[in-house]
Amino acid sequence: MEMKIIKPQDQAVGQFDGGKLIEQKPIGFSGEGSLINRLGPLFYWAWGTSEGTGEIGFHPHQGFEILTYVIKGAGRHQDTLGTVSEVGAGGIQVMQTGSGLQHAESILEPTEAFQIWFEPYLNEAVKRTPNYSKYEHEDFPIISENGVTVKTLLGEHSPINLIADAKMYDVELVNGATYTHALSPNRTLAGLAIRGNGVVMDESESSFDHKDFIIIQSEKDETFTVQPKGEELRMLLIEIPTEVEYPLYRKPR
Repeated sequence: MEMKIIKPQDQAVGQFDGGKLIEQKPIGFSGEGSLINRLGPLFYWAWGTSEGTGEIGFHPHQGFEILTYVIKGAGRHQDTLGTVSEVGAGGIQVMQTGSGLQHAESILEPTEAFQIWFEPYLNEAVKRTPNYSKYEHEDFPIISENGVTVKTLLGEHSPINLIADAKMYDVELVNGATYTHALSPNRTLAGLAIRGNGVVMDESESSFDHKDFIIIQSEKDETFTVQPKGEELRMLLIEIPTEVEYPLYRKPR
């Protein structure tokens, strides 16, 4: 098993609306300063926070499958499909942008959210009709036991069906609890520590801190555990194939 820990200073940063929305980007766009520029079909990952309201004007998207997951606060979405929609804490909006659409985003109150892009086979994706979907917190399966709460955002029993191969989990652990994850060959698990510090344990121990980006890859079936380090821990975890069977878009340098 190979593991990398990417510190915040080696992740990209960004902002919108004159700095009203600040973003830490484990995976950024070209030229933004992120050490990691993609993981398989995981193309872009931004963690945004705002202390108040803000606006991002209409802008285009095509091909990619784009998720916005709201941790706290609320946002409004508008698009050229005629959609006007609000997403609150725990909810997700999904744009499967297909042949193309434009959308605008409004931050309605102090907010923390993720925007994550997955890349399907673009030659086929751009032929599909674009669509927008919204899901509430209660729509997702949540399992809580032994101090571990796992909300499945993508994967088994999730209401979201992407074309790209991806699983995504919001995992919360109380101090002393243990989360176990099994990773198959040619799979990558990426995690962002959004609350607290922790330890990954397999044959050895590797510590990580709040805001660190952790990447775990394996060439064989392997199981490892994650534990908090002296406090509660919350992580967003995304599992994707390390390589896909279709060509991927090359980000310009």
